Amino acid sequence: MSARRTNILEKVINVKTQLFKKIAAASMATLMAGAVLAGCGNNASSGSSSKAESSGSQASESKASTGTGKVYWLNFKPEIDETLQALAKTYTEKTGVEVKVTTAASGTYSQTLTSEMDKSNPPTLFVIGNQQGVKDWGDYALDLKDTAIAKELNTDAYNLTDANGKLVSIGYCYECYGIIANPTLIEKAGHKMDEIKNFAGLKAVAEDIHAKADTLGFDAFSSSDMDDSSSWRFTGHMANLEYFYEEKEAGKQWTECPPTITGKYMENYKNLYDLCINNSLTSPKDLATGGHDAENEFKTGKAAFFVNGSWEYAAVSETVPNAVMIPYYCGVEGEEKAGLNCGTENCWAVNAKVSEDDQKATIDFMVWLVTDPDASAKMVEQLGIMPYTKAAESKNGFLKNAADYTANGCYVMDWATNYQPNVDEYRAALVSALNAYNANQTDEAWAAVKTAFVDGWATQYAAANAK
Repeated sequence: MSARRTNILEKVINVKTQLFKKIAAASMATLMAGAVLAGCGNNASSGSSSKAESSGSQASESKASTGTGKVYWLNFKPEIDETLQALAKTYTEKTGVEVKVTTAASGTYSQTLTSEMDKSNPPTLFVIGNQQGVKDWGDYALDLKDTAIAKELNTDAYNLTDANGKLVSIGYCYECYGIIANPTLIEKAGHKMDEIKNFAGLKAVAEDIHAKADTLGFDAFSSSDMDDSSSWRFTGHMANLEYFYEEKEAGKQWTECPPTITGKYMENYKNLYDLCINNSLTSPKDLATGGHDAENEFKTGKAAFFVNGSWEYAAVSETVPNAVMIPYYCGVEGEEKAGLNCGTENCWAVNAKVSEDDQKATIDFMVWLVTDPDASAKMVEQLGIMPYTKAAESKNGFLKNAADYTANGCYVMDWATNYQPNVDEYRAALVSALNAYNANQTDEAWAAVKTAFVDGWATQYAAANAK
């Protein structure tokens, strides 16, 4: 998120946006003969800036285009922007095809996508990362069935289809998230990773480290900021544990957004959230405005735990090569058999409303990214695993942790959080309630968090599905 988540994906449009799209689509159809113009939560990304970031890569002036098609990728993940800019430049130099990459800032993908789709040169490649996104943007997506890029997939597990079976978007990476741990610091504090097999073990280790932080020179958890660059880790990713255990109890994985949730596992969410904010480098009362660099705190040995995802492996392993990822232990019965949260909301969609030349150029670029040895290696280094037959092999240690948990018979926590209705509005209400709770940890303040979490789901579901 991604960011990574995860941001990654990264994430889903409100009622006004949906009205906008209907008006925009009608207007554009009149103005642009043929096909011209054609969110995903981010959430899943882990960019460090809460301000809008936009950077592009234009075609090399020294080479003329070899065709009429061009590529414009509206990227969902701020943490891979630098890599994408370099790859876009390389592709242009090799082929002469113009490639532009614009990266939306963390938490702004939905707004940025809406804005960019209204321009005369809209994205040819964008992200539809969940079923709500399919409903919102499916009409703008080319059916990818039997396309060259779809034929490169090694699994259909991360594909998204609409009610009519149209292949709306396809996953371009597989990710996992949980709690990143530094075994060296944990051992320095007098503990071992083997002690952490459930919430009781995690709590004992974290609270002991926090109590001895001044002597140790490091604390338990890195900062849990509530600004846009960080809040998605708790209102999106950590929230998933509540949704997942509702799914698990019901015995069926969600395939569409349920109109309501029970909130039965809110106390488990509270267990882990409280542990993070109260055993940390930063006081809970200082989390609202952000400004702390949780990744750097972990990388520089100031914290033993860091809530994040597999997209952080490349950055974290530079200074903490033995870093591992453990599950969201939260006090649920039987959680000793829990694994990591695995899935994706990073799914490519091709704009159905741009020219056929642009569509072809875009698909050709996508195929190059997942089949060229050098290009796919660079993508995999940043993203972890790409579900394509010819993509480079992943060396991501956190994804190996996920695979090891599964191999040992642990259950995978699927990304139920992808179904959050009206994701931006829903998470904004959670941030507001959590900030109030962080400042004053009373039962009344937590009741407001639960209201935003549970009642807010029903409210936003109704808004997202209003006729």
